[in-house]
Amino acid sequence: MHRYSFPHTPVAHPEAIIGAGKYRFTILTDGLLRYEWAEDYQFEDRASVLAINRRLPVPEFRVKENQQNLQILTSRFHLTYDKQEFSPNGLSAVIKGNYGPHGSVWRYGTSASNLGGTTRTLDEADGRVALDHGVISRQGFATLDDSNSMLFDDRQWVTTRLPGNRVDGYLFAYGHDYRQAVQAFYLLSGPQPLLPRWALGNWWSRYYPYTADEYLSLMDRFHKSEIPLSVAVLDMDWHIVQDERVKKAGVTGWTGYTWNKELFPNPKSFLAELHDRGLHVSLNDHPADGVQSYEDPYEDMAIALNHDVSMGDPISFDITNQAFLDAFFDVLHRRFEREGLDLWWVDWQQGTHSRIPGIDPLWVLNHYHFLDSALNDKRPLTFSRYAGPGSHRYPIGFSGDTVVSWDSLNFQPEFTATASNIGFGWWSHDIGGHFHGEKNDEMLIRWVQYGAFSPILRLHSSNNIFSIKEPWNLDSQYGQIMTEYLQLRHRLLPYLYTMNVRAAVQGLPLVQPMYWGYPESEESYNVPNQYLFGTDLIVVPITTPQDPRSRRSQVLAWLPPGRHVDIFTGVVYDGDRRIWLNRRLKDYPVFAPEGAIIPLDGASILTNGCANSPTIELLVVVGADGVFELVEDDGKGQYTDHIDFRRTRISFNQQAGELHIWPTSGGNIPAQIRQWSVRFLGYASSKALQVCSGDKTREVNGQYMVNGLLVDLGSHPESAHIVVKLESHPSLMMNRPGPQIIEFLRGAQIELDLKDCIRRIVERSVSRLLQIGDLHALGLDSVLLNPILEFLLADSRLIVTEDNQETGFLVVDM
Repeated sequence: MHRYSFPHTPVAHPEAIIGAGKYRFTILTDGLLRYEWAEDYQFEDRASVLAINRRLPVPEFRVKENQQNLQILTSRFHLTYDKQEFSPNGLSAVIKGNYGPHGSVWRYGTSASNLGGTTRTLDEADGRVALDHGVISRQGFATLDDSNSMLFDDRQWVTTRLPGNRVDGYLFAYGHDYRQAVQAFYLLSGPQPLLPRWALGNWWSRYYPYTADEYLSLMDRFHKSEIPLSVAVLDMDWHIVQDERVKKAGVTGWTGYTWNKELFPNPKSFLAELHDRGLHVSLNDHPADGVQSYEDPYEDMAIALNHDVSMGDPISFDITNQAFLDAFFDVLHRRFEREGLDLWWVDWQQGTHSRIPGIDPLWVLNHYHFLDSALNDKRPLTFSRYAGPGSHRYPIGFSGDTVVSWDSLNFQPEFTATASNIGFGWWSHDIGGHFHGEKNDEMLIRWVQYGAFSPILRLHSSNNIFSIKEPWNLDSQYGQIMTEYLQLRHRLLPYLYTMNVRAAVQGLPLVQPMYWGYPESEESYNVPNQYLFGTDLIVVPITTPQDPRSRRSQVLAWLPPGRHVDIFTGVVYDGDRRIWLNRRLKDYPVFAPEGAIIPLDGASILTNGCANSPTIELLVVVGADGVFELVEDDGKGQYTDHIDFRRTRISFNQQAGELHIWPTSGGNIPAQIRQWSVRFLGYASSKALQVCSGDKTREVNGQYMVNGLLVDLGSHPESAHIVVKLESHPSLMMNRPGPQIIEFLRGAQIELDLKDCIRRIVERSVSRLLQIGDLHALGLDSVLLNPILEFLLADSRLIVTEDNQETGFLVVDM
């Protein structure tokens, strides 16, 4: 296999193909159909950038045919075709299931109200932008038109399609099985790759002319502040930009392959210093202007390309020339990789045109960059913009330079979740926004909180001297909160890496819209910013400023059926309803359902990089059975090498009230001693718990924290089977709204007499209905009323009976 080879099986199984003359159908799965029309009778069997795998197991289907009509029936659709040129009247499919008032029928050339996919970039975006289509819709079907995309020839080099009147499309007919539709898309288009673990930590990036000493000092200041980082990014100024040679050449300076020695006098030493600090390094590359005569690699590039240097003519960027691409990697890029570069940031902004019409340079850069990054058995990774369906094969996505505004923040959670509808699971945004807009520390905190629960957390900003994102340069209250959430991101790594493996192996992106999990609930479609984060968390981003009187930010959430615990506050919420959530600046609405198990890095001090941690804290929510398999590896090798993952199964048995941490198995990592602790969210018990390991059993008393009961299990070898015994059928504690409401009133910036009036109402030993009526009679507006109602109504088990001297409430089961 040559260097640009990649796994692909584009020719479908003959038994899955039905066709005669100018039409051809391929039944790829029971819900995925390829439909083709070719006026010249020539059909396409080469791989496209969208479709690289059509050789799938032949599904069950039936064919009914006569001279005028063809029918294809699977378990998911019934297609009818009149054997003429495709038209809405002649080609249609009934989708099996009830997805509309009068059934669900796809007709060629018409579209459903698609639930959206993603788009190429958010450059200059200040809020919402239009999104391309995904592979799901509420009507139960969606289509992708692949008629004009690039192809790969028999040498795996990019090429264009045959001219003429031809159609090449795909029908996804999965009803409301949204996850299965996207998994079918991955079967056709290839899976999401497995990211290296270090990509999941905090990235620091800024468009700013740092010197080497300034940058290293900055990294040391993060370390001193106990803020872990994993990736150090250098934007454009690592290479010469303002040099007289650049000006004389008449180019922009955006493209460059010569270190700026005034800023970085010893690049190799500088990169080694960053590696010594546990960091991976990324350099920005704007390749469009090619290689100028003043560039250090110019002569080597000229030799590789047989380019005449006598007149100092530049070497043009030509991504459609394989010789240029070879030299682009082997000469231009390899010299920096030998010095210690880990990741190229491909910052292509020059559109979709190349020397060959139909060849998009961004596609070519992304595809071959990814293949090149896998050389020497490295785990492949790119960092670039989205080029269209199929781009999920080349993570990580750079969404571009967004405006620093609440509107930009408000759109990014929806944008990220919706991208999963086209299988694109690894967007990286400029957390905090890039440029323009306004400086607003509250907005920055909310953006960082969102970043902690997004695919990639990369702080980035422009070179405006007032664009400040170092936590220690903020007012103390903002700096402290920002620090805590940057630390939390690294604490989440055991969970995030397991979800990374799940995404690569099972085809389930980390971030999913709520309607993926609850497709028959109307409310799940009405909370576009809310999303599922892995297997066990629901995130409700706050994207609006707090009210100055309540000192809370409000967001309308929909909690699905079941009971859920806020992981930060420990407050228990009943689901299957909408509710206004109100949070202080330091709090963020993230919920875990009964039975959830979330592993965190439990180290007291977090370090740079993202190494497997010997200290694990488990967040556990009682009330239902639960299971989680913690997955780790050594961070080396590609997923196609069949990595031997290290796996630790963790389960909770609700009936017995037992948490089991089973022996670790697999993996090429030496066995170690692990320190375990468990935080039972929303749970309190005065009884001593039992911890069993091997033939030893001991009683421990947990420490009740703000959000639950923390139990230290001690150190155990990975071969141990650890059991934590609670009482049988443990239940989540019932909320105590009295203290919560008093705390809210203490901070509210309102009249003192009004505060006291509210206090008397909520402390009365009457029904909640009467309390709510009295509160409404005060004429409170929503920003004051909603926080009180949230506490009163979070847990429907609460009823008011007799006065209680401590809290004003006595709570019992209804």
